[in-house]
Amino acid sequence: MTVSGTSADKRVGPVIRGIDGDLAEAVAAAVEQDNPGAEVVVDDQGGYVRISVPRRCVLTRAGLEEELGRAFRLSELEPALAAFAGRLRQTEEQWVWYLERQD
Repeated sequence: MTVSGTSADKRVGPVIRGIDGDLAEAVAAAVEQDNPGAEVVVDDQGGYVRISVPRRCVLTRAGLEEELGRAFRLSELEPALAAFAGRLRQTEEQWVWYLERQD
């Protein structure tokens, strides 16, 4: 995981409110696990944490549950989701942020 304050073109992913630091850390760790080999950038601004991956970012329920150590529905993440970069496709098992439409 790269912790950085730099921006890069064509990156996608969630922006998590910084109120629940444990949740933001778990999301960052799960994104790293769910995107093997990808450069995951975590930009902690205190009030929010921007997590980004080049072109496609996957977050799975299983990965997040493993990091949190408890059951967690991805829909429970919505109140903590301040924003996101890219387009978002949601299912009960995974959220995928991506650049281009994939109809």
